[in-house]
Amino acid sequence: MKDEPRSHPFRDSTQDVDAVKRLPDTPQTRAPAYRLAFTDRDFMTREELRPVRLQLELLKPQMVMDERGIETTIVMFGGARIPAPEHRDRARTPTLAGLTRYYAEAQRFAYLMTQRSLESYGRENVIMTGGGPGVMEAGNRGADEAGGQSIGLNIVLPHEQAPNAYVTPDLSFNFHYFAIRKMHFLMRARAVCVFPGGFGTLDEMFESLTLIQTRRMKAVPFLLFGREWWEKIINWAALAEAGVISPEDLKLFVFVETAEEAIAVIDGWVAPC
Repeated sequence: MKDEPRSHPFRDSTQDVDAVKRLPDTPQTRAPAYRLAFTDRDFMTREELRPVRLQLELLKPQMVMDERGIETTIVMFGGARIPAPEHRDRARTPTLAGLTRYYAEAQRFAYLMTQRSLESYGRENVIMTGGGPGVMEAGNRGADEAGGQSIGLNIVLPHEQAPNAYVTPDLSFNFHYFAIRKMHFLMRARAVCVFPGGFGTLDEMFESLTLIQTRRMKAVPFLLFGREWWEKIINWAALAEAGVISPEDLKLFVFVETAEEAIAVIDGWVAPC
């Protein structure tokens, strides 16, 4: 992050962090109470400090993306277990092996959108994924192959999950709170693209649709890749027929099959009144 010139006359906090290191080693200076609060890990991870940690997790990625001049993003959700076509033999199930085409389509879509992003010097239409493997990797990979930057919003999980190798390092973020991570997915979203996936993908998709449905978020192009997959997994018509959603809610998203079709929908999209 940039070191902005300070507009106030007060002492720089980093100066005090350095000064504390030079203090005499005494029982008083070793005591936890003496630690500067913002450098005290034990203090910062206390239960009572959760509101502060939530704020920090909101602010850090926001400030970094602002400093990089990122104005709009193309959000890509999708399964972490879908392998690249060249790794089809590593798929856990035959069905996953058959879904590798979505990895390829996600990669191509990200490539084409990043070419457009470069026309705005990487300020608009920046690819944003969850930063992990599978479809997320495909999105970051396509952006990297196009010579552009892309964002990865990773999260700490019980099992090890490192960012994929294609995320732009300076735009690779790590989260503790799912809620704050999902806010960042949508804060700059110009379009949301959802590929086949599991619980995490479904969670991200339905929360995003709910925000648009309830007008807590402005409508954006919302693309579901793979009509056959989505109509098999979710009986959308039954939801409307039962009355638990409005028939109009089925217009909040569009099924697409290819990268080119998705881009055509984004280009032709007209915001509802």
